[in-house]
Amino acid sequence: MKALAIAATGMNAQQLNLEVIANNIANINTTGFKRARAEFSDLLYQAERLQGVPNRANQAIVPEGANVGLGVKTAAVRNVHLQGSLTSTGNELDMALVGKGWFQVEGAEGEPLYTRAGAFNTNATGQLVTVDGYSVTPAIVVPQDAVEIIVNKSGQVFARLDDQVELQELGQLTLANFANEAGLAPLGDNLFRETDASGPANVGVPGDPGFATVQQSYLEDSNVDPVKEITELISAQRAYEMNSKVIRAADEMAATVTQAMR
Repeated sequence: MKALAIAATGMNAQQLNLEVIANNIANINTTGFKRARAEFSDLLYQAERLQGVPNRANQAIVPEGANVGLGVKTAAVRNVHLQGSLTSTGNELDMALVGKGWFQVEGAEGEPLYTRAGAFNTNATGQLVTVDGYSVTPAIVVPQDAVEIIVNKSGQVFARLDDQVELQELGQLTLANFANEAGLAPLGDNLFRETDASGPANVGVPGDPGFATVQQSYLEDSNVDPVKEITELISAQRAYEMNSKVIRAADEMAATVTQAMR
């Protein structure tokens, strides 16, 4: 009985859907996190009767056929790259992006990586790094005698030194944009990697057309909506229950046939 296998694919799909929702809820307070959405597509169809063919030789054409679907499959788990709200932190090394764009960082093996989490710090040499110690590119080095760091909306970084009145420019932050942000590969630790699906990075200056601006002393919150996630959770639970009832009904029907044959 095909209904057993069809309903089983539905249960597997809703199990995956639940796992995606659970990950969204778990990261509700993760800086720069982008919620994910599971997307599904139907499987192949079994044709019981073809449409568009003659009923008999040289007779009327069958207007519609009988095609039985064989279930559902996972098509994608898509990260939804919508802007999160901003939270003031008072930390002058925290930076949030308002608009499209990604901070560029250098991975452990020197590969370019991208993040929206602007919770930066400095390492032992004063270089601007992420919370995991990855260097921000282009490199920004903060002098040890700096008493104030200023980052404007265009990504220019200045320092006020202890014995100077004039600001000293430390460098210029640049951002990366992608033709298809959903094609970026998530690596964990708030990092993403470029793929063939995302297209190459288009690097520009904050505030340029199509690029975000930088907001100093703010962090971008997760874009997870708790109400929406709970609604999706209830929907996935109900769908899972309905598929399990289909399996139970198909099993009972098969048992009825077996008993009748004895």
